[in-house]
Amino acid sequence: MSWYRNTVWFVKGLREYTRGGFESASKSFNPADVEVDVAGRSFLVTGANSGIGKATAKEIARRGGTVHLVCRNKERAEVAKEEIVTETGNQNIILHIVDLSNPKEIWKFAGKFRNEHKLNVLINNAGCMVNSRELTEDGLEKNFATNTLGTYIMTTALVPLLEKAADARVRQQVVLTEQWAKAHRNIHFSVMHPGWADTPAVRSSMPDFYERMKNSLRTEAQGADTVLWLAVSAEATKLPSGLFFQDRQPVPTHLPLAWTHSPPEDEEKLMEVLEEFSQKFKSVSPGI
Repeated sequence: MSWYRNTVWFVKGLREYTRGGFESASKSFNPADVEVDVAGRSFLVTGANSGIGKATAKEIARRGGTVHLVCRNKERAEVAKEEIVTETGNQNIILHIVDLSNPKEIWKFAGKFRNEHKLNVLINNAGCMVNSRELTEDGLEKNFATNTLGTYIMTTALVPLLEKAADARVRQQVVLTEQWAKAHRNIHFSVMHPGWADTPAVRSSMPDFYERMKNSLRTEAQGADTVLWLAVSAEATKLPSGLFFQDRQPVPTHLPLAWTHSPPEDEEKLMEVLEEFSQKFKSVSPGI
């Protein structure tokens, strides 16, 4: 029976993550939630040169926000910036080249950014899906370095700047979001699942899955919809900080019967380990 239930939930969940799931959910969306003017507000989007990151940056730019694009590849980033400026007419698009798998580089960038800019919303979109074991120059496994440690350092380093802003917001991984929401009451933290979208990352990292599902995948804009809603909508901040969202609705962080819950002490230990790791790299970055 448990196997049957898990299978049913898996199939149901997969369907909800597809284009059809988005189209069904969007029938209840209020378009006015994201029809807002965010001129004068500053947004930082990591991994913004393609996929959901670029789609999010573009929609924020359409609404007048100042958008900081944080990207690793300079050539692709410049093309993305030009596209966003051309399509939206918004000239307030600022490009930063940062390798988010390099903790020393993130500390250096964040220290400089704090001294030169204001920030209202941090969107930790960047991530990698490396299928074979690959180490960074610091000896860190690349997925961990980018998706977890890099995100931790970027957010930790920019929290002092966000604390100064009105209606400050952040989104990222589930456990980190829950822990940060408890620690920083003046900042609204949230995390979301974009569903399965047709992005370069999915095509390159999950080729077999992409071939099977390509006709059912969400568009990049559909994948970015909840990110945009969390970043600009007044409705999003009426809900508690630290929640996990799918298609503009808070949802459980664990599938039924999946047995993926972590005890509080494990989550606290994760935060301690990340802090310890991050400080090692901070200490060798002068001026931070």
